[in-house]
Amino acid sequence: MRMSVIAVAALALGLTACGSGTDSGKGGGKDDTLVVGATAVPAGEVLTYVKDHLAAKAGLKLEIKEFTDYVLPNTALQEGELDANLYQNQPYLDDFNKSKGTDLVSVVKPYLPPMGVYSHEVKKVTELADGATVAVPNDITNEGRALKLLAAGGVIELKAGAGTDASPADVTSNPRHLKIRELEAAQLPRSLDDVDAAVINNNYAQDAGLSPTKDAILLESAKDNPYANLLAVRRGDEDDPRVKKLAALLLSPEVRTFIQDKYHGSVLPATGG
Repeated sequence: MRMSVIAVAALALGLTACGSGTDSGKGGGKDDTLVVGATAVPAGEVLTYVKDHLAAKAGLKLEIKEFTDYVLPNTALQEGELDANLYQNQPYLDDFNKSKGTDLVSVVKPYLPPMGVYSHEVKKVTELADGATVAVPNDITNEGRALKLLAAGGVIELKAGAGTDASPADVTSNPRHLKIRELEAAQLPRSLDDVDAAVINNNYAQDAGLSPTKDAILLESAKDNPYANLLAVRRGDEDDPRVKKLAALLLSPEVRTFIQDKYHGSVLPATGG
């Protein structure tokens, strides 16, 4: 199963490379189309709404390339095969730039996809048994986010000052002796039959048919949440007129209404840029 995910992701990158031109000098095609990478849900759905309902009126030609992982959209953007991407949060982007030597920046943050804890075994995180296994994402920022959510749910405690890069080493209290299993984020929905609970990113949860508002046994609060998803570009492309048009559309009342009507709280529209 893991190999199939990697294969699909590689295919997506290959299609992106074949589909984007260099004539515009910014990664777009000959017709000055803005090529944007995204994960399928919710980013791909939001961008599809923009493309189908708003882009033409704004004079924007938009092409969407979907990816199944969190690495290839950034490497494709840095290499000029995309003009922008939409799928990640600021802590993840900061860590990616630092670890991969990329130079990508945020333009706007149009929505928050709250992370949740899911289980086939229990209805509340406080019902997890002694020694239960909880799966979390294995990348630094999403693992830290998952651990902070578990701490907010009262099942573990983290050391004072633990930030977005918190790790299991920062756990100072674990009264239920939970076993933390680190897995690739895309694999977490499939792990639910094998673990007692899993902390799953919003896009992968929805893509697997899970409803954050109905199925999550613990869901992030939007208050003071640093994990809003952002539109990213290569540094220096923030003023590209095509990027500015897309940024404005992503923060428009129409997109806000679309997010509210489609996701019913499972994805929250932005309160600002």
